[in-house]
Amino acid sequence: MKQQIFPWGDTRRFSSYTGYFKKIFGSRIQKLTLNAGFTCPNRDGHLGTRGCSFCNNDAFNPSYCTSEKSISQQIREGMEFHRVRYRRSQIYLAYFQAYSNTYASVSKLQELYGEALSFPEIKGLVIGTRPDCINQDILQYLEDLSKKVYLIIEYGIESCYDRTLKRINRGHVFADTVNAITLTSERRIRTGGHVIIGLPGESREDIVREADILSALPLNNIKFHQLQIVKDTAMAEEFVNDPSPFTEYDIHSYLDLMVDVTERLNPSFIIERIAGEAHPDYNLRPSWKMRYDQILQLFEKKLEERDTWQGKYYKTH
Repeated sequence: MKQQIFPWGDTRRFSSYTGYFKKIFGSRIQKLTLNAGFTCPNRDGHLGTRGCSFCNNDAFNPSYCTSEKSISQQIREGMEFHRVRYRRSQIYLAYFQAYSNTYASVSKLQELYGEALSFPEIKGLVIGTRPDCINQDILQYLEDLSKKVYLIIEYGIESCYDRTLKRINRGHVFADTVNAITLTSERRIRTGGHVIIGLPGESREDIVREADILSALPLNNIKFHQLQIVKDTAMAEEFVNDPSPFTEYDIHSYLDLMVDVTERLNPSFIIERIAGEAHPDYNLRPSWKMRYDQILQLFEKKLEERDTWQGKYYKTH
């Protein structure tokens, strides 16, 4: 039987990150995580000092990635790390991941991003930030830069619900997210979003409904992570005191939920991830003890078993 070709141009049942990059670069490209020593307004006293209740970047950063090292040193060590781990890695995107990586002056951003781009192996930038850490001057600089190299701004959306954003001490409302994504997209800068699945107080129906809300945004890429309750966070304290508001998904119930989300998701979005990986020493709940490639295989198997795909039930807005 002839395999179905989906709107994104291949037989996979979702628009995959690897397929997207093969079209752009013609080969595998690896993100190289960097810690440039940024802070965020929710930590430096502008909005608060404790940060978002779920946040501890140490639980996600690779061992080479510390702000005590220069960008150049992190890149050199990171390339060696990835060459050992992936072997095929030859070209990279510099992923400014820790905290809010547009929370500085344009001149400071030019210095840090320029240092990363000085390496011939670095073909572009992935810039993680908050929706309230962007302005027109920064967007103008990034618009100009995006015409020369691959560049995407990845906004921490986390949730579409203001009640949840307040509960996790996010320090902004969903309207700020919509505004930042819209302003970025209007400048033709690639725009991505990060969403946490399973935040306290959100039902399964709430999470599936988010797919409709997200699908109306002018995003290029979307990334989903299951909630991981990590040590040394306010959420960890909340969980230890009362775990009842926190839904714990086993791998199968989580992937069934992600299939439901994917069916309603805008088919033009590239799905970067459907789950995340925190260091097991930090995670307060049992891990699934699976590598991401194994999780992805299970996810694709579920899509096939249900004969469904990204955007099957997508509603245009």
